[in-house]
Amino acid sequence: MIRPGTFAMTLLLSALTGIGPLSVDMYLASWPEIGRLLHASPAQVQLTLSVFLVGFGIGQVIYGPISDRHGRKPVLLAAVALFVLASLVCAMATSIEVLIVARFFQAVGGSGMVVLPRAIARDLHEGVFVARELSRMAAVMALTPVVAPLIGAVLQTWFGWRSQFICLTGFGLVSAAMVWWLLPESLRVRAPEPVSLMSTLRAYGSFVRNRAFVAHLGIGTCAFLGLFAWISGSSFVMQEIYGLSAFGFGVAFAIGSIGYLIGTFLGAHLVVRIGLDRTIGIGTLALAAGGLGIVLALALGLTSAASLVLAVSLHLAGMGLVFPLTQAGALLPFPQRAGAAASLVGFLQQTSGAVMGIVIGHLLGQTAWPLAVAIATVGCLAVLLWVLSRGARARDSKTRS
Repeated sequence: MIRPGTFAMTLLLSALTGIGPLSVDMYLASWPEIGRLLHASPAQVQLTLSVFLVGFGIGQVIYGPISDRHGRKPVLLAAVALFVLASLVCAMATSIEVLIVARFFQAVGGSGMVVLPRAIARDLHEGVFVARELSRMAAVMALTPVVAPLIGAVLQTWFGWRSQFICLTGFGLVSAAMVWWLLPESLRVRAPEPVSLMSTLRAYGSFVRNRAFVAHLGIGTCAFLGLFAWISGSSFVMQEIYGLSAFGFGVAFAIGSIGYLIGTFLGAHLVVRIGLDRTIGIGTLALAAGGLGIVLALALGLTSAASLVLAVSLHLAGMGLVFPLTQAGALLPFPQRAGAAASLVGFLQQTSGAVMGIVIGHLLGQTAWPLAVAIATVGCLAVLLWVLSRGARARDSKTRS
């Protein structure tokens, strides 16, 4: 077993949470081929992502409250098993409909590998150290969107799109082994009530009455929406409008993701020095500046994909600063119900991302303007929410339930 509080524990939790971006980013370069081979429209192919996000959100609602009552480890093992089985079905899908359904169950399983490590981090740490641990996890996890598109592009080029889901199956099997042999149970005080719809709703009601929770949730959701606008539209924009190859898209996506990596590293250092709130504020400014940079690049008629990627990098750096720290801010007031709190945050953000993906998928055509306007709008909204909610966050951030 790995001792709590060590860097080895951070690496293990980060590896588990990496399943989210890995399951999304690795197959993006294959969207055009999936559409051709499964006789699907771009909107249908994009639905494999939106359905994944819905399943991810639903799964998080399930796992958090159950793990608060029955422990993190057994629930996590069940989630990994479902992920592995669904990934195999994805690899063998013969129609877009089968792939869409399998992606839903793959997401339900994979969501446990994201929400439960966050709850474990809250179990093991207090105060600003929760934010630092989540930022460190995000920094390690940020390597995934850098390398995943490159891995996916190579697999797509040499073996086709099915190989990517075979690779995800292997990742799930390795994750199961790590959880079984290395992860200790972190839950110290089990929820007193049996898991039921009413007990879960009561817990969720206490969360949404806390203004610090709602404010951090809103700011973090804006960052998440910008990310999934980019994920949902980048493959078609870069390959169909800017003319990049599958491998070229993988490189461009990885370069953009370096911004997220930089943001998470900065967040882990800044949060200890200048505090949670100021660090989030800097991140929201980067979100807005990156989004407006994309709009400016299109307005000036810049034809190089580099102009888009550089602006996206700045936006994703803001994402790296904002996303893990707003999660910490939302979880801090609820040490005894960290699983349920993480579940509600994950559900609302994932379903919002799914809606954004559907909208972007239907609006994209021969221009990147829908993508640019969406990213700029949520970036500016994040700044506005941060400014307007400062008093509420200060008053309610120390509330304990």
